[in-house]
Amino acid sequence: MSGYRLPDPRRTDAHPGLLSIADLDPADFRWLVRRAGEFYRDVDAHREPLARRVVGVLFTKTSTRTRTAFSSAALRLGGRVIAYGPDDLQTNTGETWDDTARVFGSMLDVLVARTAGPLADLRRFAEHGGLPTVNAMAAEEHPTQALCDVSTLALAAPSGQPDGVRVLYVGEGNNTATAYAAAAALIPGSTTVFATPPGYGLPDGCLDAARARAADTGSGAQLVEVHDVEEAIAAGHDVGGGIDAVYTTRWQTTGTSKPDPDWRMVFAPFAVTQELLDRFPGAAFLHDLPAHRGEEVAAEVLDGPRSLAWAQARMKATSAMAVLEWICR
Repeated sequence: MSGYRLPDPRRTDAHPGLLSIADLDPADFRWLVRRAGEFYRDVDAHREPLARRVVGVLFTKTSTRTRTAFSSAALRLGGRVIAYGPDDLQTNTGETWDDTARVFGSMLDVLVARTAGPLADLRRFAEHGGLPTVNAMAAEEHPTQALCDVSTLALAAPSGQPDGVRVLYVGEGNNTATAYAAAAALIPGSTTVFATPPGYGLPDGCLDAARARAADTGSGAQLVEVHDVEEAIAAGHDVGGGIDAVYTTRWQTTGTSKPDPDWRMVFAPFAVTQELLDRFPGAAFLHDLPAHRGEEVAAEVLDGPRSLAWAQARMKATSAMAVLEWICR
């Protein structure tokens, strides 16, 4: 007699989820952008693809938009949500994340997770759990924010497509910027100019990877980085047709701190003022929020007629719907 045996309850055929924009092929990327826009116009444009599905929403760091976006998205798509905060799991009493992943993989259908830790940790978690996992922000990248950004630009564009969009990103080369770089590489004919403070640029290898992806996919996307605002403005004017959108994020990224006590002096020239925005009369304004008026952006810009920030915030929810539908369809 061989003894008691049961099969491993984890799935072996699970959807990979979304951990990085770099994991997406161009067709899936375009599908997600299009679907997010469709949901923006009509949140009921679906047949409850998450019916009888359970979505875990794990946030060990603060979140307003992303947590609300995925929770509401799962509910709108017919799913059920189990929310976990930073003090809810037995990892606080010594259980390993690998063991937690195995348990989640046997009980949940999808996990949406923000830990602000390394992306490698989320990949390991997804592997051990056999569970489709969505990166709701890791230290290196915020992929669902990039999908939201591109979907917002696409919906606002006269053509309804992001193709050829020209963006000036001003501020720290943080996980929002790295995600946008990866997404921009997949946008045909696009140009992105990153204006980052000296010492606070995009991580080493980020632009090289994005340019290589643009070459591999034949998108023709152009990505450049400078560390001077006037140089960035000049580069923006050199782009055929000028800049379509100026994008910034708050200077103190969630879950991080800066060792230099004088860092604000370095960042000050990179604030998006009305004067800077007016250098590009036709440009819209983007901000991933939360915003600190009077720091990275002037109130008159954030709340002004060219700001897409509040539509962009709504797009967080509809792009989350697109991601969950894509995983569970």
